[in-house]
Amino acid sequence: MVDISLLKQLREETKVSLEKCKKALEDAQGDLEKAKEILKKEGIKTAEKKKERQTKAGIIESYVHTNKKIGVLVKLAAETDFVVKNQLFSELAHNIAMQIAAMNPTYVSPEDIPEEVLKEMKEIYLKELEDLKKPKEILEKVIEGKMKKRFEEICLLEQPYIKDPEIKVSDLIKTYISKLGENIAILEFARLEI
Repeated sequence: MVDISLLKQLREETKVSLEKCKKALEDAQGDLEKAKEILKKEGIKTAEKKKERQTKAGIIESYVHTNKKIGVLVKLAAETDFVVKNQLFSELAHNIAMQIAAMNPTYVSPEDIPEEVLKEMKEIYLKELEDLKKPKEILEKVIEGKMKKRFEEICLLEQPYIKDPEIKVSDLIKTYISKLGENIAILEFARLEI
């Protein structure tokens, strides 16, 4: 039997359906933290399954920083108007706009980086490592690591989330996909600064 107060608390904290919360608490044998982890893992699995579904509906969210010197517009999409009108979806859009204002990414994801920019980045890193005289395979691994680190700076989905640096923005979106039950995608954004 599931403790109703724990069920209520898990539901409030995660915004996941009562049915899923109840199952997670049963599987975690009443341990709230374990139940949260179970829901998180299930949410990521759900998000991966929905990744390929088309996002046809959406909103444009704006954010202007308190100093009125940074402004952001972000176009966030989901599969249906039903989800787009949900308060959780608006919350996600707002949090993404704040992330863009704070971290100033250039691209949504590494896939959006033009081939010539990637090539130029690799050449720069190769020149930096010329003097190491290491085998080609090791140099490639080092360059791969440097590229990944750079993606965390310039790609929105790879950045640590400003409100919880333990997760990436892509993980944040997966969490909302699991809560809302539809694919969600950042289509584009613009950041202005004075």
